[in-house]
Amino acid sequence: MRRRSEIVFLYACSTFVALLLSAIIVEAVGANWADVWNALLDGSLRKPGRWGKTLGSAVPMAMVAVGTIISTKVGLINIGQEGQMLVGAAFAAYVGAHAPGSGPVVICLIIIGGFVGGAFWSGLAGALRYWRNVPEVLTTLLLVTVAANLVGYGLKNTWLLLDPDAAFGNRALVGRQLDPDSRLPRIEIFGNNFSLSVILALLIIIFTTWVLSQTIIGFKLNVVGENRRVGQRFGISEVKQGLTAMCASGGFAGLAGAMMLASGDFAKYRLVTGFTVNLGWTGLLVALVAREKVMAIIPVALIFAGLRTGSSFLAATGVERRVTDVVQGKKSS
Repeated sequence: MRRRSEIVFLYACSTFVALLLSAIIVEAVGANWADVWNALLDGSLRKPGRWGKTLGSAVPMAMVAVGTIISTKVGLINIGQEGQMLVGAAFAAYVGAHAPGSGPVVICLIIIGGFVGGAFWSGLAGALRYWRNVPEVLTTLLLVTVAANLVGYGLKNTWLLLDPDAAFGNRALVGRQLDPDSRLPRIEIFGNNFSLSVILALLIIIFTTWVLSQTIIGFKLNVVGENRRVGQRFGISEVKQGLTAMCASGGFAGLAGAMMLASGDFAKYRLVTGFTVNLGWTGLLVALVAREKVMAIIPVALIFAGLRTGSSFLAATGVERRVTDVVQGKKSS
């Protein structure tokens, strides 16, 4: 309990310091920090329908953060979540466009396709790490560019991802829209509308926490991450655990991309260029602030999502919306 209290106190202090420094910066550029604070609250929580959008933005951040924490458990650093999200979304979009039938089965296939796509993309980096000794920091980052170009190619061809509809014939790089029956259901509470992905993400976080802390899977990952020689003496394969962690890390990033596509919060159920809108990088920051504690992802992702959605209301204050990036950077540091 004392350790947990110290952690909560640390998070509270870091948040306060980040807000204080940001307020000083806002005042330095000639704006009123109170106006900026109220605009952020209005844009993220207080105005009608806004906290529903905040929840929608928090989901992909949280899923990316979960995967990032899993890879760090074995001492691997995955910084290619942006590319893994994009590949996962591309796999999900392809499955959604070509899977026979509709309804819950197709929705499940879309989610699974996203996870498989992200796991495959990060698995490439894992394979290079263990069979060619190429640092995963380098490969995961470089594969982001490769992913963007491959998905861009797919969005130029109707046999892959491009929407063949004549109404979009003069528009490049637009994927097919998911059928209404192939979309995640939406929930409306107190005038706020959000996707079922919010509940799914919460269940996944709880389940992952249990797996990492209470099962042999989590034990093996921790042993390899803490001391590889001890792991070898216990017969725990570093290669097997490392590849598993890397594939899971990318799989959760791909899952984030699939949820973004199926929830409709981004690009209205279509895959487009710039689809991930930098949420992969933000999810990485969420994991850093959470300090390898999966349950801590929930409040951290909500704060970061609130800053993101609230920044759209900053124009009226005369402050550039990218000031929220300063708050995120201060919290991460």
